[in-house]
Amino acid sequence: MLGEARLHSGLNVGGVLGCIQVDQSTVAIKETFGKFDEVLEPGCHCLPWFFGSQLAGHLSLRLQQLDVKCETKTKDSVSVNVVASIQYRVLAEKANDAFYKLSNTKGQIQAYVFDVIRASVPRLNLDDAFEQKNEIARAVEDELEKLQGSE
Repeated sequence: MLGEARLHSGLNVGGVLGCIQVDQSTVAIKETFGKFDEVLEPGCHCLPWFFGSQLAGHLSLRLQQLDVKCETKTKDSVSVNVVASIQYRVLAEKANDAFYKLSNTKGQIQAYVFDVIRASVPRLNLDDAFEQKNEIARAVEDELEKLQGSE
């Protein structure tokens, strides 16, 4: 119990002085008077609140996975459930764009994947869809790279 009290006391002092810790595999977004200032790398940082500095948020740099399930029909009218597993991560050098330009990352990725699958699979027979799964995956990857490039 005494150890916990000291820990909490230390955190309060750090908060008053404006010190924060950014964990490994994470970056933090610093703003000054509400405007983007810099991306903070892992470690200890001082944010003097009396000069307008504040922490806007954190972003994980870890690899994340999003499973997108899409129901569609093939050219020969067979209903299929396509599951695309998308792995993505925020690049530290683009953390500013990821934080301010993307409001619903998973939703935006899912929408792009849906569009590609629903454009590709209905043009193929069931057997062809299975045979061309690598081409469909490449089309999804190309579309997501366009999204990244437009940011």
